[in-house]
Amino acid sequence: MNWDQVEGKWKQLKGSVRQKWGELTDDDLTMIAGSRDKFVGKLQERYGLHREEAQTQADQWARTLHEEHEQTFTGRS
Repeated sequence: MNWDQVEGKWKQLKGSVRQKWGELTDDDLTMIAGSRDKFVGKLQERYGLHREEAQTQADQWARTLHEEHEQTFTGRS
């Protein structure tokens, strides 16, 4: 899933974010609102990650969402 799609579906995706990154608060998730840059910044702040690592984690999460979405709609596993 690309970041434009993430931003558009942010309300539905918040649960997935909370499962993976439980340190993020509801206020954090509201402030992020699907923005990759804000998301990466909050991962850095809450988890003490370097920017590159936070970007990698965020992008891997988005790719996983894309793969899960593809499997759901194509019946692949």
